[in-house]
Amino acid sequence: KHISRLPALDPNTRTLLLTGYPNVGKSSFMNKITRADVEVQPYAFTTKALYVGHMDHRFLRWQVVDTPGILDRPLEERNTIEMQAITALAHLQCCVLYFLDISEQCGYPIEQQIKLFESIRPLFANKQVIMVANKTDVIPYEELSAHTRALIENAAKAADTEVIPMSNISDFNIGSLKIKACDKLLEARVDAKLSAGRLKNDVMSRITVAMPKLRSNQPIREAYIPDSVKNKQNSVVVNEKVTEKQLMWQNGGPGVYACDYRKYYLLEEDEWKFDIIPEFMDGRNIMDYFDADIEERLRSLEEEEAELEAKGVYEPEDEDPEDLNEEEMILYDTIKEKKELSRLESSMKDKKVHQKKILIRSRTEDDIREQLESFGLESDGVIEHTRGRKRT
Repeated sequence: KHISRLPALDPNTRTLLLTGYPNVGKSSFMNKITRADVEVQPYAFTTKALYVGHMDHRFLRWQVVDTPGILDRPLEERNTIEMQAITALAHLQCCVLYFLDISEQCGYPIEQQIKLFESIRPLFANKQVIMVANKTDVIPYEELSAHTRALIENAAKAADTEVIPMSNISDFNIGSLKIKACDKLLEARVDAKLSAGRLKNDVMSRITVAMPKLRSNQPIREAYIPDSVKNKQNSVVVNEKVTEKQLMWQNGGPGVYACDYRKYYLLEEDEWKFDIIPEFMDGRNIMDYFDADIEERLRSLEEEEAELEAKGVYEPEDEDPEDLNEEEMILYDTIKEKKELSRLESSMKDKKVHQKKILIRSRTEDDIREQLESFGLESDGVIEHTRGRKRT
């Protein structure tokens, strides 16, 4: 009757189920740890159906089920909304988070919330249970009376669970509660597989090994290795190659030893590897073409250049205007004046305004009538239209 009202739940996936009295903080906690957006209001029975949210933990997909609030009364007196939570508790393999409102702002005292926990505890069979003391932002768990704390802890001990204080407002212990609940369910699932024999904690349970059976009427056949293979194995001489790492530690360690990669060059002759300039053309080293006197010539050329620089040969010559004679000064003034005139003429050309020619058309009515009649068109209507209206 009530299974049809359930949303699309995956009964085989990892599940956290939130339950408790109405208005104790179940929906707020679900909105904190999942991508769901469940309505939260300050009155009871805001959640009237099962809501499913999803989250990721340890690279696994988890579903969180938010159930409607349950009241402490007989099963036959519970309404349809409460029966959805009861059905989920009875049929889902999950980790149950039972929420307590230690501030009693939900309208129900702690004794009544503990009594509900005791009444639905048979539904927790074969399930992992955690008791959540919510709303520690209103009253810290340590400030509760000794009687109240003993009542909560005794109920948790009887159900073989633990009490975790939490607050949705201050985000106190939300992450720790999520991790602890998920890890507790994972451990229980692994233990169940181990006890059922479906999972063994060894390598042989992960691979398939073919084990041949001994035939009684046939002799045991040993492994056959051909003589050619045995001879080759015996003739092989193992030469341990000294690695560069070993050479490094034998010659001072890192920072002291530097590998000479020239010994790995692939050349026709091994003696070429450590040449000063290992460059070859036509089978010869270019050092064979090196002139022995080139360094002496270069040194003499540098000394000659130094002497010329010391004598001031390469210094630039400064021209003095006073060294010009009279003819050169007249030519200089003429060039300067000509240059100034050219600059002024160029600027005047840029400022000249080009006036646009205005064409005045003078056509009479006779000219228009004659042109229209030459094209075979009537001119009377056109002439009257062009005259326009006279002002009165």
